[in-house]
Amino acid sequence: QVHLVESGGGSVQSGGSLRLSCAVSGYTYTRYCMGWFRQAPGKEREAVAAIYSGDRTTYHDSVKGRFTISRDNAKSPLYLQMNSLKPEDTAIYYCAADQPTVYGDLDCGRAGSIDYWGQGTQVTISS
Repeated sequence: QVHLVESGGGSVQSGGSLRLSCAVSGYTYTRYCMGWFRQAPGKEREAVAAIYSGDRTTYHDSVKGRFTISRDNAKSPLYLQMNSLKPEDTAIYYCAADQPTVYGDLDCGRAGSIDYWGQGTQVTISS
């Protein structure tokens, strides 16, 4: 059974930094994708960043150059380093993982394709 547990959220001022961590258990695919999503009040859950086996990464345009997703290997935690934070980054951040299809397909770019979710951690940025 897959368990994802986020930590590292909190409240900082605009321009500050936070590092989110996601402890992973039971997710043992060597071909994988994991990601971070966020959901602000009244808005849909959106993909922030994703990392695929082979170290390919993708980012939402609004966080490019400010956020970095990382995972050392298939057994490591997932991280999201967030720098130069803005009030519009305020949201609940969720760790996510996708299970490969029978064809080996993976998609961590859409909330609807995600198979596993963490419980979320609140990030609040004040101006």
